[in-house]
Amino acid sequence: MEQTAAANFDWRDYDGVLFDLDGVITPTAELHEHAWSELFAEYDFTQQDYLDHVDGKPRYDGVRTFLASRGVTLPEGDPSDPPGDDTICAMGNRKNAVFNEILERDGIETFPGSQQTLDLLAAIDVPSAIVSSSKNADTVLRAAGLRDRFDVVIDGVVAADAGLPGKPAPDSYLLGAERLGVDPARTVVVEDATSGVAAGAAGDFAVVIGVDRGAGVEDLLANGATFVVGDLSELLDGARPADPPDDAGVAR
Repeated sequence: MEQTAAANFDWRDYDGVLFDLDGVITPTAELHEHAWSELFAEYDFTQQDYLDHVDGKPRYDGVRTFLASRGVTLPEGDPSDPPGDDTICAMGNRKNAVFNEILERDGIETFPGSQQTLDLLAAIDVPSAIVSSSKNADTVLRAAGLRDRFDVVIDGVVAADAGLPGKPAPDSYLLGAERLGVDPARTVVVEDATSGVAAGAAGDFAVVIGVDRGAGVEDLLANGATFVVGDLSELLDGARPADPPDDAGVAR
Protein backbone atom coordinates (compact mmCIF):
# COMPACT_ATOMS: atom_id res chain seq x y z
CA MET A 1 0.00 0.00 0.00
CA GLU A 2 2.75 2.42 0.92
CA GLN A 3 4.48 1.89 -2.43
CA THR A 4 1.28 2.86 -4.27
CA ALA A 5 0.89 5.96 -2.10
CA ALA A 6 4.47 7.00 -2.81
CA ALA A 7 4.09 6.38 -6.54
CA ASN A 8 0.97 8.56 -6.69
CA PHE A 9 2.35 11.33 -4.51
CA ASP A 10 2.43 14.84 -6.01
CA TRP A 11 3.68 17.85 -4.02
CA ARG A 12 1.26 20.11 -5.91
CA ASP A 13 -1.71 18.43 -4.22
CA TYR A 14 -0.90 20.10 -0.90
CA ASP A 15 -0.82 23.61 0.54
CA GLY A 16 2.31 23.32 2.68
CA VAL A 17 5.10 21.06 3.93
CA LEU A 18 6.47 20.79 7.46
CA PHE A 19 9.96 19.29 7.67
CA ASP A 20 11.79 17.87 10.63
CA LEU A 21 15.41 19.06 10.45
CA ASP A 22 17.85 16.50 11.85
CA GLY A 23 17.98 13.48 9.57
CA VAL A 24 15.52 14.95 7.05
CA ILE A 25 17.10 18.17 5.77
CA THR A 26 20.59 17.82 7.23
CA PRO A 27 22.55 14.78 8.47
CA THR A 28 22.78 16.34 11.92
CA ALA A 29 21.28 13.16 13.37
CA GLU A 30 24.80 11.71 13.01
CA LEU A 31 26.23 14.61 15.04
CA HIS A 32 23.51 14.23 17.66
CA GLU A 33 24.14 10.49 17.90
CA HIS A 34 27.87 11.15 18.35
CA ALA A 35 27.15 13.67 21.12
CA TRP A 36 24.71 11.32 22.88
CA SER A 37 27.23 8.47 22.61
CA GLU A 38 29.87 10.61 24.31
CA LEU A 39 27.42 11.70 27.01
CA PHE A 40 26.35 8.13 27.80
CA ALA A 41 29.67 6.35 27.16
CA GLU A 42 29.65 4.72 30.61
CA TYR A 43 26.27 3.13 29.83
CA ASP A 44 27.42 1.43 26.58
CA PHE A 45 25.09 3.62 24.53
CA THR A 46 24.26 2.05 21.13
CA GLN A 47 22.65 3.20 17.90
CA GLN A 48 19.53 1.26 18.91
CA ASP A 49 19.45 3.22 22.17
CA TYR A 50 19.59 6.41 20.12
CA LEU A 51 16.68 5.31 17.93
CA ASP A 52 14.60 3.92 20.80
CA HIS A 53 15.09 6.56 23.47
CA VAL A 54 16.31 9.93 22.19
CA ASP A 55 15.80 10.32 18.42
CA GLY A 56 13.38 13.15 17.66
CA LYS A 57 12.71 14.01 21.30
CA PRO A 58 13.50 17.22 23.19
CA ARG A 59 16.92 17.01 24.83
CA TYR A 60 15.85 16.60 28.47
CA ASP A 61 13.18 14.06 27.50
CA GLY A 62 15.90 12.06 25.76
CA VAL A 63 18.13 12.08 28.84
CA ARG A 64 15.24 11.08 31.10
CA THR A 65 13.99 8.31 28.79
CA PHE A 66 17.41 6.77 28.21
CA LEU A 67 18.38 6.79 31.89
CA ALA A 68 15.02 5.19 32.75
CA SER A 69 15.85 2.37 30.32
CA ARG A 70 18.94 1.69 32.46
CA GLY A 71 17.03 1.99 35.73
CA VAL A 72 18.75 5.28 36.61
CA THR A 73 16.89 8.18 38.22
CA LEU A 74 18.34 11.68 38.63
CA PRO A 75 16.89 14.94 39.98
CA GLU A 76 15.31 17.02 37.25
CA GLY A 77 17.42 20.10 37.95
CA ASP A 78 16.93 23.35 36.07
CA PRO A 79 17.69 24.38 32.47
CA SER A 80 20.20 26.88 33.89
CA ASP A 81 22.30 24.04 35.36
CA PRO A 82 25.89 24.05 34.08
CA PRO A 83 26.86 21.03 31.93
CA GLY A 84 27.44 18.05 34.18
CA ASP A 85 26.16 14.68 35.37
CA ASP A 86 24.17 15.33 38.54
CA THR A 87 20.77 16.31 37.09
CA ILE A 88 18.70 15.63 33.97
CA CYS A 89 19.16 19.22 32.83
CA ALA A 90 22.90 19.21 33.52
CA MET A 91 23.35 16.10 31.38
CA GLY A 92 21.21 17.57 28.61
CA ASN A 93 23.27 20.75 28.69
CA ARG A 94 26.50 18.74 28.49
CA LYS A 95 25.17 16.90 25.47
CA ASN A 96 24.34 20.25 23.87
CA ALA A 97 27.84 21.57 24.50
CA VAL A 98 29.37 18.50 22.84
CA PHE A 99 27.01 18.82 19.87
CA ASN A 100 27.92 22.46 19.29
CA GLU A 101 31.63 21.65 19.47
CA ILE A 102 31.18 19.01 16.76
CA LEU A 103 29.05 21.33 14.61
CA GLU A 104 31.58 24.17 14.84
CA ARG A 105 34.48 21.85 14.06
CA ASP A 106 32.94 19.79 11.23
CA GLY A 107 30.19 22.00 9.79
CA ILE A 108 27.10 20.51 8.15
CA GLU A 109 25.80 19.89 4.64
CA THR A 110 22.28 19.42 3.30
CA PHE A 111 21.12 16.05 1.96
CA PRO A 112 21.19 16.55 -1.84
CA GLY A 113 17.70 15.09 -2.31
CA SER A 114 16.34 17.38 0.40
CA GLN A 115 18.00 20.44 -1.18
CA GLN A 116 16.45 19.52 -4.53
CA THR A 117 13.06 19.09 -2.84
CA LEU A 118 13.28 22.53 -1.26
CA ASP A 119 14.16 24.00 -4.66
CA LEU A 120 11.23 22.18 -6.23
CA LEU A 121 8.75 23.42 -3.62
CA ALA A 122 9.97 26.98 -4.13
CA ALA A 123 9.51 26.61 -7.89
CA ILE A 124 5.90 25.42 -7.53
CA ASP A 125 5.06 27.94 -4.76
CA VAL A 126 4.37 25.43 -1.99
CA PRO A 127 5.48 26.98 1.33
CA SER A 128 7.49 25.00 3.85
CA ALA A 129 8.56 25.25 7.48
CA ILE A 130 10.90 23.53 9.91
CA VAL A 131 9.47 21.78 12.97
CA SER A 132 12.30 20.41 15.10
CA SER A 133 12.63 19.31 18.71
CA SER A 134 16.19 20.64 18.74
CA LYS A 135 17.04 23.91 20.44
CA ASN A 136 19.93 24.15 17.97
CA ALA A 137 17.77 24.30 14.84
CA ASP A 138 18.54 27.95 14.08
CA THR A 139 22.29 27.33 14.47
CA VAL A 140 22.16 24.25 12.23
CA LEU A 141 20.14 26.05 9.54
CA ARG A 142 22.64 28.91 9.50
CA ALA A 143 25.58 26.49 9.34
CA ALA A 144 23.94 24.80 6.34
CA GLY A 145 23.13 28.14 4.66
CA LEU A 146 19.39 27.46 4.83
CA ARG A 147 18.06 29.91 7.42
CA ASP A 148 16.70 32.29 4.78
CA ARG A 149 14.73 29.47 3.13
CA PHE A 150 12.20 29.24 5.98
CA ASP A 151 9.95 32.01 7.28
CA VAL A 152 8.62 29.66 9.94
CA VAL A 153 10.88 27.66 12.27
CA ILE A 154 9.34 25.86 15.25
CA ASP A 155 12.20 24.50 17.34
CA GLY A 156 12.82 23.45 20.92
CA VAL A 157 13.16 27.07 22.01
CA VAL A 158 9.81 28.08 20.50
CA ALA A 159 8.12 24.98 21.89
CA ALA A 160 9.47 25.60 25.40
CA ASP A 161 8.40 29.25 25.31
CA ALA A 162 4.90 28.17 24.23
CA GLY A 163 4.77 25.39 26.83
CA LEU A 164 4.28 22.71 24.18
CA PRO A 165 4.93 19.02 24.85
CA GLY A 166 7.54 17.37 22.64
CA LYS A 167 7.01 14.78 19.92
CA PRO A 168 5.21 12.35 19.72
CA ALA A 169 2.62 14.95 20.78
CA PRO A 170 1.43 16.82 17.66
CA ASP A 171 1.45 20.29 19.21
CA SER A 172 4.64 21.61 17.59
CA TYR A 173 3.49 20.49 14.15
CA LEU A 174 0.08 22.04 14.66
CA LEU A 175 1.75 25.32 15.65
CA GLY A 176 3.94 25.09 12.55
CA ALA A 177 0.87 24.69 10.33
CA GLU A 178 -0.85 27.59 12.08
CA ARG A 179 2.10 29.94 11.61
CA LEU A 180 2.56 28.83 8.02
CA GLY A 181 -1.12 29.59 7.45
CA VAL A 182 -2.10 26.13 6.21
CA ASP A 183 -4.72 23.56 7.17
CA PRO A 184 -3.21 20.32 8.59
CA ALA A 185 -5.66 18.39 6.40
CA ARG A 186 -3.90 19.94 3.36
CA THR A 187 -0.34 19.71 4.71
CA VAL A 188 2.52 17.21 4.48
CA VAL A 189 4.79 16.24 7.40
CA VAL A 190 8.25 14.82 6.63
CA GLU A 191 10.01 12.92 9.44
CA ASP A 192 12.76 10.35 10.03
CA ALA A 193 12.00 9.49 13.68
CA THR A 194 9.26 7.22 14.99
CA SER A 195 8.27 9.90 17.50
CA GLY A 196 7.99 12.40 14.65
CA VAL A 197 5.77 10.31 12.37
CA ALA A 198 3.62 9.56 15.42
CA ALA A 199 3.28 13.32 15.98
CA GLY A 200 2.24 13.87 12.38
CA ALA A 201 -0.32 11.08 12.55
CA ALA A 202 -1.70 12.39 15.84
CA GLY A 203 -2.16 15.82 14.25
CA ASP A 204 -4.28 14.36 11.42
CA PHE A 205 -2.01 15.75 8.71
CA ALA A 206 -2.84 14.84 5.13
CA VAL A 207 0.34 12.83 4.53
CA VAL A 208 3.16 11.82 6.86
CA ILE A 209 6.25 10.87 4.87
CA GLY A 210 8.74 8.70 6.72
CA VAL A 211 12.36 9.02 5.61
CA ASP A 212 14.24 5.91 6.67
CA ARG A 213 17.67 6.97 7.91
CA GLY A 214 17.89 3.99 10.25
CA ALA A 215 14.62 3.83 12.17
CA GLY A 216 13.36 1.11 9.83
CA VAL A 217 10.49 1.02 7.37
CA GLU A 218 8.23 -1.16 9.49
CA ASP A 219 8.67 0.93 12.63
CA LEU A 220 8.00 4.17 10.76
CA LEU A 221 4.85 2.70 9.22
CA ALA A 222 3.73 1.25 12.56
CA ASN A 223 4.06 4.67 14.20
CA GLY A 224 1.99 6.52 11.62
CA ALA A 225 3.91 7.11 8.38
CA THR A 226 1.67 7.11 5.30
CA PHE A 227 4.58 5.72 3.31
CA VAL A 228 8.35 5.53 3.66
CA VAL A 229 11.19 6.51 1.33
CA GLY A 230 14.93 6.10 1.70
CA ASP A 231 15.54 9.65 0.51
CA LEU A 232 13.38 12.55 -0.69
CA SER A 233 15.02 12.29 -4.11
CA GLU A 234 12.62 9.39 -4.71
CA LEU A 235 9.75 11.90 -4.82
CA LEU A 236 11.32 14.47 -7.13
CA ASP A 237 9.22 13.37 -10.09
CA GLY A 238 6.15 14.53 -8.18
CA ALA A 239 5.41 18.06 -9.46
CA ARG A 240 8.53 18.81 -11.43
CA PRO A 241 8.00 22.24 -13.01
CA ALA A 242 6.95 21.91 -16.62
CA ASP A 243 9.64 22.46 -19.24
CA PRO A 244 9.28 25.78 -21.06
CA PRO A 245 7.86 25.50 -24.58
CA ASP A 246 10.25 25.59 -27.51
CA ASP A 247 9.96 28.08 -30.35
CA ALA A 248 7.17 26.07 -31.87
CA GLY A 249 5.15 26.26 -28.68
CA VAL A 250 5.70 22.59 -27.83
CA ALA A 251 6.91 21.64 -24.39
CA ARG A 252 10.22 19.81 -24.49
